[in-house]
Amino acid sequence: MIGPIGPTELILILLVVLVLFGSKKLPEIGQGLGRAIRNFRRATSEPAEVDITPKPEKEATRKSAEEPKA
Repeated sequence: MIGPIGPTELILILLVVLVLFGSKKLPEIGQGLGRAIRNFRRATSEPAEVDITPKPEKEATRKSAEEPKA
């Protein structure tokens, strides 16, 4: 059975990630992961306020609503 991750395993995982991605990509990966977690928390706490409509569809809907009806 697999137990909790200890400090040795954590260091080994971090070293493997460092070798795979390199030191220049790690800040970008961390930033993206942080942004994803932040968006997930925001989506779970405010589900009614999250709009997942793609931007082109929003603009098309807005333009059609602004056109005068004859």
